[in-house]
Amino acid sequence: MSNISQRDAFWTRIYEIAKQHRDVVVISADMGAPALDDFRRDLPSQFVNVGIAEQNAILVASGLCMTGKKVFVYAIAPFIALRCLEQTRVLNAIMSNPITIVGVGAGFGYEDSGPTHHITEDIAIMRSMPRIEVNNITDSVMASAFADISYNMKTTNYVRLDRLLFPDVYHANSDFSEGLSVLKKSNDVYIVATGSMVHTALEIVRRLEKKKIHVGVIDVYKIPINTNAFIKTIRKSKKLISLEEHFLPGGFGSAVCEALNDNNIFIPLKRLGLPIDKHYCYKYGGRETIRGYYGVDKRSIEKEVINFVSN
Repeated sequence: MSNISQRDAFWTRIYEIAKQHRDVVVISADMGAPALDDFRRDLPSQFVNVGIAEQNAILVASGLCMTGKKVFVYAIAPFIALRCLEQTRVLNAIMSNPITIVGVGAGFGYEDSGPTHHITEDIAIMRSMPRIEVNNITDSVMASAFADISYNMKTTNYVRLDRLLFPDVYHANSDFSEGLSVLKKSNDVYIVATGSMVHTALEIVRRLEKKKIHVGVIDVYKIPINTNAFIKTIRKSKKLISLEEHFLPGGFGSAVCEALNDNNIFIPLKRLGLPIDKHYCYKYGGRETIRGYYGVDKRSIEKEVINFVSN
């Protein structure tokens, strides 16, 4: 288990970059990250807390961007992604002001706070707009690396951070340039996962190995998907399973479908995610309980994978 959250890994690296590059400005609508305390104390001219005013945060960030600043704007994911959608669409997608939007609490990260604090629509919404890239972070190593990647980006990106601690599956020299990584190779079947579900996929694959069922894992962390790299990786596969903690319509599984269909790749695909007809979940009891309501808890996913692979 990593001893640092994705959020703290990201902001610690941004703090280091900001000390070297005075064009970096952080706009925050949240008080949560210890690294932001360092910004307030050491770099006060590069830090603005706008309070609970996410729409204003995007406005301020985009205005500063137009003066030549490299701006990172941060809040809890459902509010920074959805509450200020019009501002993001007009100022960043349409006007092409390249800022980095950072949301913490991806999926059911704020498991105990109910559906107002869950974010299960943002991939579909953000990927529907031109000039916006979604970066769905897997671990703290990747979070730190994407701080550097974000600083050098020329278009808007949405960095989707989980709230909880996960094991690190990458190392300091990992290359994230292709937007996806094969974490376990397979000749026949891959689970293609994103975000926190990558860790679920790896655990399920370990369970399946004990049953002599061999399934690989691909982590996709950049959306739009790098189609060339993806097709090259899965071209010889016999079956694919997409896995996401997100509503199915328009989400990650839909992006996988589009990549296959648009390139005339006819591989059977099973999409696993949140069925839209289950609506929003008001259950309490932790992340796995909420996932169970939608049928994407570990036990349910394992059963679905076995049935799909066996038929």
